[in-house]
Amino acid sequence: MKINLSRWWALALCAAMAAPAQAQRHVYVETESFANKGGWVVDQQSFAVLGSSYLMAHGMGRPVKDAFTKVEFPAPGKYRVWVRTKDWAPFPTGPGQFTLWLDGKQVGKVFGASGSDVWKWYDGGTVDVTGKEAELRIKDLTGFNGRCDAILFTDAQKFTPPNRLEDLNAFRAKVLHTLTSPVDNGRFDLVVVGGGIAGTCAAISAARMGLKTALIQDRPVLGGNNSSEVRVHLMGDVDKNHYPKLGRIVREMDNGDPGNGNADAKEYGDARKIAIVKGEKNLSLFLNTHVYKLEKNADKITAVVGRNIVTNEDQRFSGAYFADCTGDGTVGYLAGAEFRWGRESKSETGESLAAEKADSFTLGTSNLWASLERDTVSSFPETPWALQFSDEYHIDEEKSDWQWETGFGNFNTVYEAEQIRDHNLRAIYGNWSYLKKSKPEKYAKRELAWVAYIGGKRESRRIMGDHILTQMDIQDGKRYPDGTVTATWTIDLHFPDKKNSKYFEGQEFFAGTKHIRVAPYTIPYRCLYSRNISNLFMAGRNISTTHVAFGSTRVMRTCGMMGEVVGFAAYVAKKHETSPRGVYQQHLKELMGIVEGE
Repeated sequence: MKINLSRWWALALCAAMAAPAQAQRHVYVETESFANKGGWVVDQQSFAVLGSSYLMAHGMGRPVKDAFTKVEFPAPGKYRVWVRTKDWAPFPTGPGQFTLWLDGKQVGKVFGASGSDVWKWYDGGTVDVTGKEAELRIKDLTGFNGRCDAILFTDAQKFTPPNRLEDLNAFRAKVLHTLTSPVDNGRFDLVVVGGGIAGTCAAISAARMGLKTALIQDRPVLGGNNSSEVRVHLMGDVDKNHYPKLGRIVREMDNGDPGNGNADAKEYGDARKIAIVKGEKNLSLFLNTHVYKLEKNADKITAVVGRNIVTNEDQRFSGAYFADCTGDGTVGYLAGAEFRWGRESKSETGESLAAEKADSFTLGTSNLWASLERDTVSSFPETPWALQFSDEYHIDEEKSDWQWETGFGNFNTVYEAEQIRDHNLRAIYGNWSYLKKSKPEKYAKRELAWVAYIGGKRESRRIMGDHILTQMDIQDGKRYPDGTVTATWTIDLHFPDKKNSKYFEGQEFFAGTKHIRVAPYTIPYRCLYSRNISNLFMAGRNISTTHVAFGSTRVMRTCGMMGEVVGFAAYVAKKHETSPRGVYQQHLKELMGIVEGE
Protein backbone atom coordinates (compact mmCIF):
# COMPACT_ATOMS: atom_id res chain seq x y z
CA MET A 1 0.00 0.00 0.00
CA LYS A 2 1.41 3.40 -0.98
CA ILE A 3 0.68 6.69 0.71
CA ASN A 4 -1.00 9.34 -1.45
CA LEU A 5 1.92 11.45 -2.60
CA SER A 6 -0.15 14.54 -3.34
CA ARG A 7 -1.49 14.68 0.22
CA TRP A 8 2.02 14.34 1.66
CA TRP A 9 3.79 17.15 -0.08
CA ALA A 10 1.14 19.48 -1.35
CA LEU A 11 3.00 22.31 0.35
CA ALA A 12 6.08 21.49 -1.70
CA LEU A 13 4.24 21.82 -4.99
CA CYS A 14 2.62 25.09 -3.96
CA ALA A 15 5.97 26.54 -2.92
CA ALA A 16 7.61 25.42 -6.15
CA MET A 17 4.97 27.13 -8.26
CA ALA A 18 5.28 30.39 -6.32
CA ALA A 19 9.08 30.60 -6.04
CA PRO A 20 11.05 27.71 -7.58
CA ALA A 21 14.39 28.85 -6.17
CA GLN A 22 13.09 28.68 -2.58
CA ALA A 23 10.84 25.64 -2.82
CA GLN A 24 10.56 23.55 0.31
CA ARG A 25 9.52 19.94 -0.02
CA HIS A 26 7.95 18.35 3.04
CA VAL A 27 6.98 14.71 3.38
CA TYR A 28 4.69 14.53 6.40
CA VAL A 29 3.95 11.02 7.68
CA GLU A 30 1.19 10.56 10.24
CA THR A 31 2.06 7.31 11.99
CA GLU A 32 -1.53 6.17 12.46
CA SER A 33 -1.68 5.93 8.64
CA PHE A 34 1.10 3.32 8.46
CA ALA A 35 0.11 0.48 6.12
CA ASN A 36 1.28 -2.17 8.60
CA LYS A 37 1.02 -1.21 12.25
CA GLY A 38 2.66 -4.36 13.57
CA GLY A 39 1.99 -4.52 17.31
CA TRP A 40 1.46 -0.77 17.67
CA VAL A 41 -2.05 0.55 18.44
CA VAL A 42 -3.86 3.72 17.37
CA ASP A 43 -4.70 6.11 20.21
CA GLN A 44 -7.09 8.99 19.49
CA GLN A 45 -8.03 9.86 23.10
CA SER A 46 -6.06 13.12 23.07
CA PHE A 47 -7.25 14.40 19.69
CA ALA A 48 -8.55 17.60 21.34
CA VAL A 49 -5.01 18.35 22.56
CA LEU A 50 -2.83 16.98 19.75
CA GLY A 51 -5.04 17.52 16.73
CA SER A 52 -4.49 13.94 15.57
CA SER A 53 -4.13 10.33 16.66
CA TYR A 54 -0.80 8.57 17.20
CA LEU A 55 0.75 5.11 17.36
CA MET A 56 1.64 3.56 20.70
CA ALA A 57 3.63 0.42 21.55
CA HIS A 58 1.33 -1.15 24.14
CA GLY A 59 3.21 -4.36 24.87
CA MET A 60 2.79 -4.58 28.66
CA GLY A 61 6.55 -4.85 29.09
CA ARG A 62 7.27 -6.91 25.96
CA PRO A 63 8.48 -5.14 22.80
CA VAL A 64 5.84 -5.14 20.09
CA LYS A 65 6.32 -5.92 16.41
CA ASP A 66 7.58 -3.15 14.14
CA ALA A 67 5.22 -0.77 12.42
CA PHE A 68 6.23 -0.07 8.83
CA THR A 69 5.05 1.56 5.62
CA LYS A 70 6.25 2.77 2.24
CA VAL A 71 7.08 6.44 1.89
CA GLU A 72 7.12 8.25 -1.45
CA PHE A 73 9.53 11.17 -1.90
CA PRO A 74 9.23 13.94 -4.48
CA ALA A 75 12.87 13.42 -5.50
CA PRO A 76 16.08 11.81 -4.28
CA GLY A 77 18.25 13.97 -2.09
CA LYS A 78 19.22 14.90 1.45
CA TYR A 79 16.35 15.30 3.89
CA ARG A 80 16.30 16.39 7.51
CA VAL A 81 14.16 14.16 9.72
CA TRP A 82 11.93 15.34 12.56
CA VAL A 83 10.07 12.98 14.92
CA ARG A 84 7.12 14.14 17.04
CA THR A 85 7.05 12.25 20.33
CA LYS A 86 7.38 12.59 24.10
CA ASP A 87 8.90 10.85 27.12
CA TRP A 88 5.71 9.86 28.92
CA ALA A 89 7.26 8.81 32.26
CA PRO A 90 10.69 10.43 32.70
CA PHE A 91 12.76 9.20 35.68
CA PRO A 92 14.98 10.91 34.58
CA THR A 93 14.23 9.17 31.30
CA GLY A 94 11.25 6.90 30.76
CA PRO A 95 10.48 3.53 29.21
CA GLY A 96 8.85 4.56 25.92
CA GLN A 97 11.94 4.06 23.79
CA PHE A 98 11.91 3.38 20.06
CA THR A 99 14.10 3.80 16.98
CA LEU A 100 13.35 4.87 13.43
CA TRP A 101 14.65 3.04 10.35
CA LEU A 102 14.65 4.03 6.68
CA ASP A 103 15.44 1.28 4.19
CA GLY A 104 17.14 -0.80 6.87
CA LYS A 105 19.29 2.00 8.30
CA GLN A 106 18.68 3.57 11.70
CA VAL A 107 17.73 7.24 11.57
CA GLY A 108 18.97 9.41 14.43
CA LYS A 109 19.10 8.30 18.04
CA VAL A 110 16.76 6.51 20.41
CA PHE A 111 13.51 8.46 20.70
CA GLY A 112 11.02 8.62 23.58
CA ALA A 113 13.62 8.92 26.34
CA SER A 114 14.38 12.63 26.29
CA GLY A 115 13.42 13.41 29.87
CA SER A 116 10.65 15.75 28.66
CA ASP A 117 7.00 14.75 29.02
CA VAL A 118 5.87 17.38 26.49
CA TRP A 119 4.88 16.50 22.94
CA LYS A 120 7.32 18.16 20.52
CA TRP A 121 9.49 17.63 17.46
CA TYR A 122 12.90 16.01 17.89
CA ASP A 123 15.70 16.38 15.36
CA GLY A 124 16.56 13.01 13.80
CA GLY A 125 19.48 14.26 11.74
CA THR A 126 19.69 13.89 7.98
CA VAL A 127 19.21 11.01 5.57
CA ASP A 128 20.24 10.51 1.96
CA VAL A 129 17.28 9.30 -0.05
CA THR A 130 18.45 7.59 -3.21
CA GLY A 131 15.13 6.77 -4.82
CA LYS A 132 11.54 7.94 -4.84
CA GLU A 133 10.33 5.28 -2.43
CA ALA A 134 11.67 3.93 0.86
CA GLU A 135 10.52 1.70 3.70
CA LEU A 136 9.96 3.54 6.98
CA ARG A 137 9.93 1.42 10.14
CA ILE A 138 9.37 2.15 13.84
CA LYS A 139 11.02 -0.33 16.18
CA ASP A 140 9.81 -0.57 19.78
CA LEU A 141 12.54 -1.27 22.32
CA THR A 142 10.64 -1.87 25.59
CA GLY A 143 6.94 -2.65 25.18
CA PHE A 144 6.15 0.13 27.64
CA ASN A 145 3.95 2.50 25.64
CA GLY A 146 6.41 4.40 23.48
CA ARG A 147 4.50 6.70 21.20
CA CYS A 148 5.00 8.57 17.96
CA ASP A 149 2.64 11.12 16.46
CA ALA A 150 4.29 12.02 13.16
CA ILE A 151 7.52 11.98 11.15
CA LEU A 152 8.57 14.81 8.87
CA PHE A 153 11.14 14.66 6.09
CA THR A 154 12.15 18.04 4.67
CA ASP A 155 14.75 19.16 2.18
CA ALA A 156 14.80 22.59 3.89
CA GLN A 157 17.71 21.87 6.23
CA LYS A 158 17.04 24.88 8.47
CA PHE A 159 13.28 24.38 8.68
CA THR A 160 11.85 23.53 12.12
CA PRO A 161 8.25 22.27 12.24
CA PRO A 162 5.92 24.12 14.62
CA ASN A 163 5.11 22.82 18.10
CA ARG A 164 2.36 25.23 19.16
CA LEU A 165 -0.94 23.43 18.50
CA GLU A 166 -2.56 26.18 16.45
CA ASP A 167 0.50 26.47 14.22
CA LEU A 168 0.93 22.72 13.98
CA ASN A 169 -2.71 22.24 12.99
CA ALA A 170 -2.36 24.88 10.29
CA PHE A 171 0.86 23.30 8.98
CA ARG A 172 -0.62 19.81 9.06
CA ALA A 173 -3.80 20.98 7.37
CA LYS A 174 -1.87 22.75 4.62
CA VAL A 175 0.23 19.68 3.88
CA LEU A 176 -2.38 16.97 4.32
CA HIS A 177 -5.97 18.09 4.41
CA THR A 178 -6.74 21.00 2.08
CA LEU A 179 -6.47 19.52 -1.40
CA THR A 180 -10.00 18.20 -1.30
CA SER A 181 -13.17 18.95 0.62
CA PRO A 182 -14.41 16.41 3.18
CA VAL A 183 -16.16 13.39 1.73
CA ASP A 184 -19.86 14.25 1.79
CA ASN A 185 -21.87 11.36 3.19
CA GLY A 186 -25.19 13.03 2.43
CA ARG A 187 -28.01 14.17 4.66
CA PHE A 188 -29.51 12.15 7.49
CA ASP A 189 -32.62 12.53 9.59
CA LEU A 190 -30.55 11.87 12.72
CA VAL A 191 -26.78 11.93 13.16
CA VAL A 192 -25.68 10.12 16.32
CA VAL A 193 -22.16 10.89 17.47
CA GLY A 194 -20.74 8.37 19.95
CA GLY A 195 -21.04 4.60 19.65
CA GLY A 196 -21.22 3.59 23.29
CA ILE A 197 -24.30 1.83 24.61
CA ALA A 198 -26.29 5.10 24.66
CA GLY A 199 -25.41 6.11 21.12
CA THR A 200 -25.78 2.64 19.65
CA CYS A 201 -29.24 2.25 21.20
CA ALA A 202 -30.24 5.75 19.98
CA ALA A 203 -29.18 4.95 16.43
CA ILE A 204 -30.94 1.58 16.35
CA SER A 205 -34.10 3.07 17.90
CA ALA A 206 -34.24 5.86 15.32
CA ALA A 207 -33.51 3.53 12.42
CA ARG A 208 -36.27 1.17 13.47
CA MET A 209 -38.68 4.12 13.58
CA GLY A 210 -37.85 4.68 9.92
CA LEU A 211 -35.34 7.52 10.20
CA LYS A 212 -32.28 7.65 7.97
CA THR A 213 -29.62 7.50 10.66
CA ALA A 214 -25.85 7.80 10.89
CA LEU A 215 -23.88 6.35 13.83
CA ILE A 216 -20.38 7.81 14.18
CA GLN A 217 -17.88 6.17 16.54
CA ASP A 218 -14.24 7.15 17.10
CA ARG A 219 -12.99 3.62 17.78
CA PRO A 220 -13.04 0.39 15.70
CA VAL A 221 -15.59 -1.19 18.05
CA LEU A 222 -18.96 -0.25 19.53
CA GLY A 223 -20.01 -0.32 23.16
CA GLY A 224 -17.74 2.31 24.70
CA ASN A 225 -17.01 1.27 28.26
CA ASN A 226 -18.70 -2.07 27.56
CA SER A 227 -16.40 -2.86 24.62
CA SER A 228 -13.40 -5.18 24.68
CA GLU A 229 -11.18 -2.09 24.78
CA VAL A 230 -12.44 -1.01 28.23
CA ARG A 231 -14.34 -4.07 29.57
CA VAL A 232 -16.85 -2.70 32.06
CA HIS A 233 -19.98 -4.72 32.63
CA LEU A 234 -23.45 -3.23 32.14
CA MET A 235 -25.24 -2.01 35.27
CA GLY A 236 -28.68 -0.60 36.01
CA ASP A 237 -31.93 -2.55 35.68
CA VAL A 238 -34.11 -2.77 32.59
CA ASP A 239 -36.76 -4.99 34.16
CA LYS A 240 -38.16 -2.48 36.67
CA ASN A 241 -39.49 -0.10 34.06
CA HIS A 242 -42.69 1.82 34.37
CA TYR A 243 -42.61 1.43 30.58
CA PRO A 244 -41.59 -2.15 29.71
CA LYS A 245 -40.99 -1.29 26.05
CA LEU A 246 -37.87 0.61 27.08
CA GLY A 247 -34.84 -1.59 27.38
CA ARG A 248 -35.54 -3.95 24.51
CA ILE A 249 -32.59 -2.68 22.49
CA VAL A 250 -30.40 -2.61 25.60
CA ARG A 251 -31.14 -6.31 26.05
CA GLU A 252 -29.96 -6.98 22.49
CA MET A 253 -26.69 -5.20 23.26
CA ASP A 254 -26.25 -7.05 26.56
CA ASN A 255 -23.69 -9.84 26.47
CA GLY A 256 -24.54 -11.12 29.93
CA ASP A 257 -22.50 -10.07 32.93
CA PRO A 258 -18.88 -11.15 32.49
CA GLY A 259 -17.73 -8.74 35.19
CA ASN A 260 -15.12 -6.02 34.90
CA GLY A 261 -11.72 -6.31 33.27
CA ASN A 262 -11.74 -9.97 32.23
CA ALA A 263 -8.86 -11.23 30.11
CA ASP A 264 -11.10 -12.73 27.41
CA ALA A 265 -12.11 -9.99 24.96
CA LYS A 266 -14.89 -12.12 23.45
CA GLU A 267 -16.92 -11.88 26.66
CA TYR A 268 -17.80 -8.26 25.79
CA GLY A 269 -19.51 -9.01 22.47
CA ASP A 270 -17.89 -6.53 20.04
CA ALA A 271 -18.73 -8.51 16.93
CA ARG A 272 -22.35 -9.04 17.93
CA LYS A 273 -22.92 -5.32 18.57
CA ILE A 274 -21.56 -4.41 15.15
CA ALA A 275 -23.60 -7.17 13.48
CA ILE A 276 -26.82 -5.85 15.03
CA VAL A 277 -26.09 -2.32 13.83
CA LYS A 278 -25.12 -3.43 10.34
CA GLY A 279 -28.35 -5.40 10.12
CA GLU A 280 -30.44 -2.21 10.27
CA LYS A 281 -31.41 -1.07 6.75
CA ASN A 282 -31.87 2.59 7.74
CA LEU A 283 -28.62 2.84 9.69
CA SER A 284 -25.15 3.73 8.33
CA LEU A 285 -22.18 2.98 10.58
CA PHE A 286 -18.95 5.01 10.51
CA LEU A 287 -16.25 3.56 12.76
CA ASN A 288 -12.84 5.11 13.51
CA THR A 289 -14.26 8.58 12.93
CA HIS A 290 -13.58 11.37 15.42
CA VAL A 291 -15.93 14.37 15.15
CA TYR A 292 -13.88 17.49 15.75
CA LYS A 293 -15.79 20.36 14.17
CA LEU A 294 -19.27 21.28 13.05
CA GLU A 295 -21.32 23.75 11.03
CA LYS A 296 -24.16 25.86 12.45
CA ASN A 297 -26.91 28.17 11.35
CA ALA A 298 -27.96 30.35 14.29
CA ASP A 299 -28.82 27.93 17.13
CA LYS A 300 -29.06 24.88 14.88
CA ILE A 301 -26.34 22.39 13.92
CA THR A 302 -26.32 21.77 10.18
CA ALA A 303 -23.41 19.33 9.85
CA VAL A 304 -20.54 17.70 11.70
CA VAL A 305 -17.12 16.82 10.31
CA GLY A 306 -15.19 13.77 11.48
CA ARG A 307 -11.67 12.62 10.72
CA ASN A 308 -10.82 8.97 10.27
CA ILE A 309 -8.33 8.17 13.04
CA VAL A 310 -6.40 5.80 10.75
CA THR A 311 -6.52 7.30 7.25
CA ASN A 312 -6.97 10.95 8.33
CA GLU A 313 -9.67 11.39 5.70
CA ASP A 314 -12.32 13.98 6.63
CA GLN A 315 -16.01 13.18 6.25
CA ARG A 316 -19.02 15.46 6.49
CA PHE A 317 -22.44 14.49 7.83
CA SER A 318 -25.39 16.87 7.48
CA GLY A 319 -28.66 16.27 9.25
CA ALA A 320 -31.94 17.54 10.59
CA TYR A 321 -31.21 16.39 14.15
CA PHE A 322 -28.09 15.43 16.06
CA ALA A 323 -27.59 13.31 19.17
CA ASP A 324 -24.52 13.87 21.36
CA CYS A 325 -23.75 10.49 22.87
CA THR A 326 -20.01 11.10 23.16
CA GLY A 327 -19.86 11.09 26.95
CA ASP A 328 -17.63 14.16 26.87
CA GLY A 329 -20.42 16.27 25.38
CA THR A 330 -18.14 16.97 22.42
CA VAL A 331 -20.86 17.94 19.93
CA GLY A 332 -22.62 20.15 22.44
CA TYR A 333 -19.35 21.82 23.36
CA LEU A 334 -18.45 22.49 19.72
CA ALA A 335 -21.94 23.88 19.13
CA GLY A 336 -21.84 26.21 22.14
CA ALA A 337 -24.37 24.31 24.22
CA GLU A 338 -24.65 25.33 27.85
CA PHE A 339 -22.94 22.76 30.06
CA ARG A 340 -21.68 22.18 33.57
CA TRP A 341 -18.44 20.69 34.80
CA GLY A 342 -17.71 19.35 38.27
CA ARG A 343 -19.68 19.73 41.48
CA GLU A 344 -22.31 22.31 42.30
CA SER A 345 -22.53 23.73 45.82
CA LYS A 346 -25.24 22.97 48.38
CA SER A 347 -26.38 26.57 48.22
CA GLU A 348 -26.89 26.32 44.46
CA THR A 349 -28.79 23.04 44.27
CA GLY A 350 -30.13 22.48 47.79
CA GLU A 351 -28.84 18.92 47.67
CA SER A 352 -27.66 17.38 50.93
CA LEU A 353 -25.00 15.38 49.07
CA ALA A 354 -23.62 18.36 47.15
CA ALA A 355 -20.24 19.89 47.93
CA GLU A 356 -19.99 22.80 50.34
CA LYS A 357 -18.35 24.83 47.57
CA ALA A 358 -18.57 24.34 43.84
CA ASP A 359 -15.42 22.93 42.28
CA SER A 360 -14.07 21.05 39.26
CA PHE A 361 -14.02 17.63 40.96
CA THR A 362 -15.15 14.85 38.61
CA LEU A 363 -15.32 11.11 38.93
CA GLY A 364 -12.24 9.52 37.43
CA THR A 365 -11.19 7.25 34.61
CA SER A 366 -10.34 3.57 34.93
CA ASN A 367 -7.86 1.46 33.00
CA LEU A 368 -8.60 -2.12 33.94
CA TRP A 369 -6.18 -5.04 33.73
CA ALA A 370 -6.02 -8.80 34.20
CA SER A 371 -3.39 -11.49 34.69
CA LEU A 372 -3.49 -15.20 33.88
CA GLU A 373 -1.77 -18.25 35.32
CA ARG A 374 0.76 -19.79 32.91
CA ASP A 375 2.67 -23.07 32.89
CA THR A 376 6.09 -21.54 33.46
CA VAL A 377 7.68 -18.95 35.68
CA SER A 378 7.98 -15.48 34.12
CA SER A 379 9.67 -12.25 35.06
CA PHE A 380 8.67 -8.62 34.69
CA PRO A 381 11.01 -5.69 34.01
CA GLU A 382 12.08 -3.28 36.71
CA THR A 383 9.95 -0.13 36.63
CA PRO A 384 11.79 2.72 38.40
CA TRP A 385 9.70 5.22 36.40
CA ALA A 386 6.39 3.79 37.69
CA LEU A 387 4.66 4.36 41.03
CA GLN A 388 6.58 2.59 43.76
CA PHE A 389 5.01 0.07 46.14
CA SER A 390 6.19 -1.61 49.32
CA ASP A 391 5.35 -4.27 51.86
CA GLU A 392 3.53 -1.54 53.73
CA TYR A 393 1.29 -0.61 50.79
CA HIS A 394 0.53 -2.56 47.65
CA ILE A 395 -2.60 -4.03 46.06
CA ASP A 396 -2.54 -7.82 46.20
CA GLU A 397 -4.89 -8.63 43.29
CA GLU A 398 -4.71 -10.92 40.26
CA LYS A 399 -6.95 -8.58 38.27
CA SER A 400 -8.47 -5.17 38.68
CA ASP A 401 -11.97 -3.93 39.27
CA TRP A 402 -13.61 -0.52 39.01
CA GLN A 403 -11.61 0.90 41.93
CA TRP A 404 -8.51 1.43 39.76
CA GLU A 405 -9.46 5.01 38.98
CA THR A 406 -7.62 8.30 38.42
CA GLY A 407 -9.04 11.80 38.21
CA PHE A 408 -10.87 13.22 41.23
CA GLY A 409 -10.28 16.83 40.20
CA ASN A 410 -6.52 16.36 39.98
CA PHE A 411 -6.79 15.98 36.20
CA ASN A 412 -9.12 17.33 33.53
CA THR A 413 -10.79 14.26 32.02
CA VAL A 414 -11.01 15.79 28.52
CA TYR A 415 -7.78 17.73 28.12
CA GLU A 416 -5.59 15.53 30.31
CA ALA A 417 -6.93 12.15 29.22
CA GLU A 418 -3.45 11.02 28.20
CA GLN A 419 -1.95 11.94 31.56
CA ILE A 420 -4.78 10.15 33.38
CA ARG A 421 -4.26 6.99 31.35
CA ASP A 422 -0.50 7.19 31.81
CA HIS A 423 -0.88 7.63 35.57
CA ASN A 424 -3.06 4.53 35.64
CA LEU A 425 -0.39 2.65 33.67
CA ARG A 426 2.34 3.76 36.09
CA ALA A 427 0.21 2.41 38.95
CA ILE A 428 -0.56 -0.89 37.20
CA TYR A 429 3.00 -1.58 36.07
CA GLY A 430 4.54 -0.48 39.36
CA ASN A 431 2.22 -2.62 41.44
CA TRP A 432 2.64 -5.63 39.15
CA SER A 433 6.42 -5.32 39.23
CA TYR A 434 6.27 -5.33 43.03
CA LEU A 435 3.97 -8.39 43.13
CA LYS A 436 6.16 -10.39 40.75
CA LYS A 437 9.28 -9.63 42.74
CA SER A 438 7.93 -9.80 46.30
CA LYS A 439 5.26 -12.52 46.15
CA PRO A 440 6.72 -15.29 43.95
CA GLU A 441 4.66 -17.97 45.68
CA LYS A 442 1.51 -16.40 44.21
CA TYR A 443 2.65 -14.54 41.12
CA ALA A 444 5.70 -16.32 39.72
CA LYS A 445 3.68 -18.09 37.00
CA ARG A 446 1.22 -15.27 36.44
CA GLU A 447 1.66 -12.70 33.70
CA LEU A 448 -0.18 -9.61 32.61
CA ALA A 449 -2.57 -10.82 29.93
CA TRP A 450 -4.42 -7.58 29.24
CA VAL A 451 -4.16 -3.91 30.21
CA ALA A 452 -6.59 -1.34 28.83
CA TYR A 453 -4.94 1.53 27.01
CA ILE A 454 -8.31 3.18 26.29
CA GLY A 455 -9.56 4.93 29.42
CA GLY A 456 -13.02 4.17 30.75
CA LYS A 457 -14.32 7.63 31.63
CA ARG A 458 -17.05 8.35 34.11
CA GLU A 459 -17.61 12.09 34.08
CA SER A 460 -16.82 15.24 32.13
CA ARG A 461 -19.28 17.74 30.61
CA ARG A 462 -23.00 17.64 31.38
CA ILE A 463 -25.10 19.47 28.77
CA MET A 464 -27.95 21.48 30.23
CA GLY A 465 -31.51 20.82 29.12
CA ASP A 466 -34.89 22.26 29.99
CA HIS A 467 -34.84 20.22 33.19
CA ILE A 468 -31.85 19.54 35.43
CA LEU A 469 -32.28 16.30 37.36
CA THR A 470 -31.43 16.64 41.07
CA GLN A 471 -30.90 14.49 44.14
CA MET A 472 -34.40 15.45 45.31
CA ASP A 473 -35.97 14.32 42.04
CA ILE A 474 -34.31 10.95 42.53
CA GLN A 475 -34.87 10.38 46.23
CA ASP A 476 -38.41 11.75 46.21
CA GLY A 477 -39.25 9.62 43.20
CA LYS A 478 -40.90 12.54 41.41
CA ARG A 479 -43.02 11.52 38.41
CA TYR A 480 -42.98 14.32 35.90
CA PRO A 481 -45.37 14.12 32.94
CA ASP A 482 -42.38 13.51 30.65
CA GLY A 483 -40.73 10.93 32.92
CA THR A 484 -39.42 8.26 30.56
CA VAL A 485 -36.36 6.13 31.43
CA THR A 486 -36.75 4.27 34.70
CA ALA A 487 -33.45 4.38 36.61
CA THR A 488 -32.54 2.13 39.52
CA TRP A 489 -28.83 2.58 40.24
CA THR A 490 -27.72 4.03 43.56
CA ILE A 491 -26.31 7.53 43.90
CA ASP A 492 -22.77 6.31 43.43
CA LEU A 493 -20.20 9.11 43.80
CA HIS A 494 -16.58 8.01 43.90
CA PHE A 495 -13.79 9.55 45.93
CA PRO A 496 -10.16 8.65 46.61
CA ASP A 497 -9.70 5.61 48.82
CA LYS A 498 -8.41 6.83 52.20
CA LYS A 499 -5.51 4.39 52.39
CA ASN A 500 -4.51 5.18 48.82
CA SER A 501 -4.54 8.88 49.68
CA LYS A 502 -2.29 8.25 52.65
CA TYR A 503 0.47 6.92 50.40
CA PHE A 504 -0.29 8.76 47.14
CA GLU A 505 -1.89 12.05 48.16
CA GLY A 506 -2.57 14.12 45.06
CA GLN A 507 -1.73 11.10 42.87
CA GLU A 508 -4.51 8.74 43.90
CA PHE A 509 -5.42 5.92 41.55
CA PHE A 510 -7.75 3.86 43.74
CA ALA A 511 -11.34 4.80 44.57
CA GLY A 512 -13.94 4.26 47.23
CA THR A 513 -17.67 4.97 47.22
CA LYS A 514 -20.77 5.01 49.37
CA HIS A 515 -23.93 3.75 47.70
CA ILE A 516 -27.05 5.80 48.47
CA ARG A 517 -29.98 3.50 47.71
CA VAL A 518 -32.88 4.83 45.66
CA ALA A 519 -36.27 3.51 44.61
CA PRO A 520 -36.89 3.26 40.85
CA TYR A 521 -37.45 6.77 39.45
CA THR A 522 -37.96 8.26 36.01
CA ILE A 523 -35.72 10.65 34.08
CA PRO A 524 -37.66 13.47 32.36
CA TYR A 525 -37.40 13.70 28.60
CA ARG A 526 -36.42 17.37 29.09
CA CYS A 527 -33.02 16.14 30.37
CA LEU A 528 -32.33 14.62 26.94
CA TYR A 529 -32.11 17.73 24.75
CA SER A 530 -30.10 20.95 24.86
CA ARG A 531 -31.81 24.06 26.11
CA ASN A 532 -29.98 26.39 23.73
CA ILE A 533 -29.03 24.29 20.66
CA SER A 534 -32.39 23.75 19.03
CA ASN A 535 -31.81 20.41 17.24
CA LEU A 536 -29.48 18.65 19.69
CA PHE A 537 -30.44 15.58 21.72
CA MET A 538 -28.24 13.94 24.38
CA ALA A 539 -28.06 10.42 25.77
CA GLY A 540 -25.57 8.88 28.15
CA ARG A 541 -23.46 10.34 30.90
CA ASN A 542 -23.62 13.86 29.43
CA ILE A 543 -27.34 14.51 30.03
CA SER A 544 -28.80 17.37 32.05
CA THR A 545 -28.23 16.52 35.71
CA THR A 546 -26.43 17.84 38.74
CA HIS A 547 -23.20 16.12 39.73
CA VAL A 548 -25.03 14.31 42.53
CA ALA A 549 -27.85 13.05 40.33
CA PHE A 550 -25.30 12.04 37.69
CA GLY A 551 -23.96 9.53 40.23
CA SER A 552 -27.13 7.50 39.60
CA THR A 553 -27.93 8.12 35.93
CA ARG A 554 -24.47 7.32 34.49
CA VAL A 555 -24.59 3.50 34.33
CA MET A 556 -24.82 1.92 30.90
CA ARG A 557 -28.16 0.10 30.83
CA THR A 558 -29.81 3.33 32.00
CA CYS A 559 -27.87 5.29 29.37
CA GLY A 560 -28.95 2.81 26.70
CA MET A 561 -32.61 3.38 27.54
CA MET A 562 -32.01 7.14 27.19
CA GLY A 563 -30.79 6.40 23.68
CA GLU A 564 -33.96 4.48 22.90
CA VAL A 565 -36.07 7.49 23.98
CA VAL A 566 -33.98 9.84 21.83
CA GLY A 567 -34.68 7.65 18.80
CA PHE A 568 -38.42 7.83 19.49
CA ALA A 569 -38.29 11.60 20.05
CA ALA A 570 -36.34 12.20 16.84
CA TYR A 571 -39.06 10.34 14.96
CA VAL A 572 -41.78 12.53 16.48
CA ALA A 573 -39.74 15.68 15.81
CA LYS A 574 -39.24 14.79 12.15
CA LYS A 575 -42.87 13.77 11.69
CA HIS A 576 -44.09 17.18 12.88
CA GLU A 577 -41.09 19.19 11.62
CA THR A 578 -40.42 20.51 15.10
CA SER A 579 -37.56 20.73 17.57
CA PRO A 580 -36.75 18.42 20.49
CA ARG A 581 -38.33 21.08 22.72
CA GLY A 582 -41.34 21.20 20.39
CA VAL A 583 -41.85 17.49 20.99
CA TYR A 584 -42.21 18.22 24.70
CA GLN A 585 -44.36 21.30 24.30
CA GLN A 586 -46.73 20.12 21.58
CA HIS A 587 -46.40 16.35 21.05
CA LEU A 588 -45.58 14.88 24.45
CA LYS A 589 -48.67 12.65 24.45
CA GLU A 590 -47.54 11.06 21.18
CA LEU A 591 -43.98 10.52 22.46
CA MET A 592 -45.21 9.00 25.71
CA GLY A 593 -47.54 6.75 23.74
CA ILE A 594 -44.55 5.34 21.85
CA VAL A 595 -42.60 4.93 25.11
CA GLU A 596 -45.56 3.13 26.67
CA GLY A 597 -45.74 0.79 23.69
CA GLU A 598 -49.02 1.93 22.21
